[in-house]
Amino acid sequence: MKPDKIIEIEGKTVEEAIKKALEQLQLPRNRVKIEIVSDEAKGLFGMSGAKPAKVRVSIKDAKNT
Repeated sequence: MKPDKIIEIEGKTVEEAIKKALEQLQLPRNRVKIEIVSDEAKGLFGMSGAKPAKVRVSIKDAKNT
């Protein structure tokens, strides 16, 4: 049995990071497990981009879908 493919992706927001991961894996959201490693942190005066969001995405086992 081959191990699940797991990737970690960063984005300006959690949603952007998830979207990038799904595009890279070429899978729909219901075929992956998503774990938020870290939320984005706002910069000075609430500006985005101080610290990117990071998600860990793994492919669900076909038997469990």
